[in-house]
Amino acid sequence: MKALISVYDKTGVVELARALQEAGYGLVSTGGTHRTLTEAGLAVEQVSDLTGAPEMLDGRVKTLHPVVHGGVLARRDLPGHMDELRARGIEPIDVVVGNLYPFEATVSREGVAEQDVLENIDIGGPTMLRAAAKNHPAVTVVVDPADFEWVAERIRAGGTTSEERRRLAATAFAHVSFYDSLVAAWMRGPDDPFPKELSVGVRRVSGELRYGENPHQRGALYADAPGRGGVVAAEQLHGKELSYNNILDADAAWRAANEFDEQAVAVIKHTNACGLAVHPDQAEAYRRAFEGDSVSAYGGILGFNRPVTGEAAEALRRVFFEVIVAPGYEDEALEVLQKKRDLRILRVPEPPAGGVGGEALEVRRVSGGLLLQTADAIAEDPTAWQVVTQRAPSEAELADLAFAWRAAKHIKSNTIVLAKDRALVGMGAGQPNRLVSVHLAARAAGDRAAGTVLASDAFFPFADGLEMAAEAGVTAVVQPGGSIRDEEVVAAADKAGIAMVFTGVRHFLH
Repeated sequence: MKALISVYDKTGVVELARALQEAGYGLVSTGGTHRTLTEAGLAVEQVSDLTGAPEMLDGRVKTLHPVVHGGVLARRDLPGHMDELRARGIEPIDVVVGNLYPFEATVSREGVAEQDVLENIDIGGPTMLRAAAKNHPAVTVVVDPADFEWVAERIRAGGTTSEERRRLAATAFAHVSFYDSLVAAWMRGPDDPFPKELSVGVRRVSGELRYGENPHQRGALYADAPGRGGVVAAEQLHGKELSYNNILDADAAWRAANEFDEQAVAVIKHTNACGLAVHPDQAEAYRRAFEGDSVSAYGGILGFNRPVTGEAAEALRRVFFEVIVAPGYEDEALEVLQKKRDLRILRVPEPPAGGVGGEALEVRRVSGGLLLQTADAIAEDPTAWQVVTQRAPSEAELADLAFAWRAAKHIKSNTIVLAKDRALVGMGAGQPNRLVSVHLAARAAGDRAAGTVLASDAFFPFADGLEMAAEAGVTAVVQPGGSIRDEEVVAAADKAGIAMVFTGVRHFLH
C-alpha cells in the first residue's frame, strides 16, 4: 500500500503521515513535503525515485508520470487494470493527500509580478487530485487540513468507508474547481466580466446560519476569493449571532453610509434607507438620520462610515437597534454600546479605493440560472446636470439634490426621496406606482416636507407625481428625464415654481 503526500499547507500533515505509516502504508512525497516528513523521523520515498524520472523545469514537472497516475487511476475491480500495473511494475496508490500552490495569496499581493502569478498556477496538483477523486471507490483523497485528523483516526481503525471517500472526493473536486475559477478570473481581468462560461470562486466563512429569510429556510455566508472586505469580513465585537436578514441589512447600511465621502449615518429597515444624513458632527448626523423616520428606525440597522464616537453612542443608546456597522469604535463608544445585550456590533474593514462593491459583479439567482451585472457605481457631477425649468436650483438646493440623488440608489424602486439640509426627511419605496411613492414620502415627512427637495430614481411618467410633490411643499426635483411626457412634467414644475434638473441616469434598485 502506498500513500502519496504533496501539500503546500502542511498543517497537521505529519500526524496524518505517521498514522498512514503505522498502518503499513509506504510514503511517497515531493520537495518541501518530503523534507518536512523526513525531519519528523518518517521514512519517505521521493516521487522521483518512484518514477525513475527526476523533477524537471524547476519543479514544474514532478508527479505528471504514468507510474503516479497509473497507480492512482487503476480500477481495483478490473483484473485487466491490475495485470497491466504488474506488467509495468507499477504499485497501486491508495491514498493521495494534496493541496495546491497559493495562487489566491499570490494574486492578492500588491504589485505582484505576472511571472510570480504564473509560477503559482498548480498543474500537477489538480491533475493528481482529480485522478484520485475520480477513482474514489478505491482511493482516499484528502485536500483540506481540517480533515487530516479524522482521516488519520479512520486509517488507524482500518480505513475509510466508501461513503467517506465519496465525500472526500467531492471536497477535492470543489477545491480544484474553486482554484481554477480564481485562475480564470485573473486571466480574464476586469474588462471581460461576462465570459461564455463562468465559475465564481467563493468560500464559506461560517457554519450554517440559524436559518435563512424565514425559519424553515437554510442559509450560509460565503466570501469572495480573493477577499474584498465588506460586511462578510466584519469582526463581530458584541451581541448575538447574526441572522441571514441581519447580514443583508448590515450590508445595505454599510453601502448606504459609504456612498458619501463626508461623514454619514444610515438607518436601514428591510434593506431600505429609512434614515440617512451627512453632517460634520457624527452625533448630529445620527440624530438627523434617526429623525428621517423615527418610527421605522426602531429595530433597524445603523451604518457609519467613520469610527463611532462616544458622543454618538450616547445619543443612540436609548433606541433599540439590531446591528451597528462601522469601520471602528472609540473605547467610550464600545463601553456604552456593549451594555446593550442584544445589539450586534460589527467592525468592518475600510472599503478599498474603488469604493464599496465597486469592483465586484452583482449576482442574483433567477429560476434556471443567474443574472450578473456590474455595480451601480457611476460617478456623477451634479454641476453637469441639465436644468430644464425656468428656475435653476439654488446652491443649497443643488447640494440637497445631490444628496437625495445618491440616497435614492439605496432604496427600492420606485423610489422617491425627500431631503433637506443633506438629511433624508421622507421616502417612498418599492411601490408599483410612482405616485404612491410620492404620497408615502410626503406622508412620512409630514409638515417637514415643506422646503424639501425630491429625488426620483426614474422619470415621472405623468405630471401628477410632480403636482403632488408641489402640494407637499417640494421646491426642487432631480430625476433622470426621458419620459414621453417630459414637457408636461416640466410645465407642471414651472407652474409651481419648482426647479428641476435631469441627470440622464437612472438608479433602479429591484
